[in-house]
Amino acid sequence: MASPQQKAFCFLAFAKTNSVVTVQRAFRRRFGINPPCPKNIQRWFRQFQESGCLCKGKSPGRPRVSEEQVVRICAAFERSARKSTNRASRELAIPQSTVWRVLTVRLHLKPYRLQLVQALTNDDKRKRMEFCDSMLEMMEDETFISRLIFSDEATFHLSGTVNRHNVRIWGTEHPHETVEREKDSPKVNAFCAVSQDKVCRPFFFEGNNVTGQTYLDMLQNWLFTSLQADSHDLIFQQDGAPPHWHLMVRAFLNEKVPQRWIGRKGAKDLALCAWPARSPHLTVCDVFLWGYVEDHVYVPPLPTNLDDLKHRITTAINSVHRDMLIRAWEEFSYRIDVARAAGGGHIEHL
Repeated sequence: MASPQQKAFCFLAFAKTNSVVTVQRAFRRRFGINPPCPKNIQRWFRQFQESGCLCKGKSPGRPRVSEEQVVRICAAFERSARKSTNRASRELAIPQSTVWRVLTVRLHLKPYRLQLVQALTNDDKRKRMEFCDSMLEMMEDETFISRLIFSDEATFHLSGTVNRHNVRIWGTEHPHETVEREKDSPKVNAFCAVSQDKVCRPFFFEGNNVTGQTYLDMLQNWLFTSLQADSHDLIFQQDGAPPHWHLMVRAFLNEKVPQRWIGRKGAKDLALCAWPARSPHLTVCDVFLWGYVEDHVYVPPLPTNLDDLKHRITTAINSVHRDMLIRAWEEFSYRIDVARAAGGGHIEHL
């Protein structure tokens, strides 16, 4: 629980910067602990605006659950954090609803789901640390971020995707609602590049798979033709996907943007620095862009054909404005810091 001093620090920093990410970074540097979540920072700011005070309001009355029961429930979950509320109810002889209420209201705990991530070797962590160190060093140049362009491909299925574990329908009776899932649904592969100022128009790949040759054709006929008109010193990033590793692709990048591209590289490649494998959480495309596009593409009624799907993707990308990109790049800078603090390991748990 945040102290009054920490709440006041967050309020003043947010009032000055109007950026939750900037507040969290400043909080981490000041207090040396994980910062409050964005929701709490914004709530404290609104609370002070409305009441002129950051103090917690008094309880409306005597708590319904005794302190003894709260201590027992807390101890039970300290011993086993994966215990279900039903099991705790049976072990403690306390109603399940009471256990749930104590965990969420009195102890301020949340039921987090396990997150599956790719396994990292020690070499992966070392390469991540080297990448983060290189990025922080290059970011000391104020023009670096404005020149950096992230790129990525994503696959969009015509039928859309529904995660049944995250879908809930509230009602007095079971609706027996079903969702049809089409096998081998038609799909389109979209490539996009993101700078600090704009998202370039998407490029759509034909066919089921993106090969090294099709990716090279895209770079030659579209990406650098359109971007070099705006910037002669751009820095281009790509991940380590097989088409990006193709010898012809790397030869093209070595010729057109020597020492100005980031990606999986060989010993003789003229890359600015190597992209660390299994690091989607360090790209603006994966952290922000694709999630934003999916939220705007897969809304009822779903697209009926591939042309409609492409149109929705293009419209969603064109709707991204500069304020969104500024926040996304602030998040990228923050994740670089957190990845270093994690020793190159996964940052999802921090």
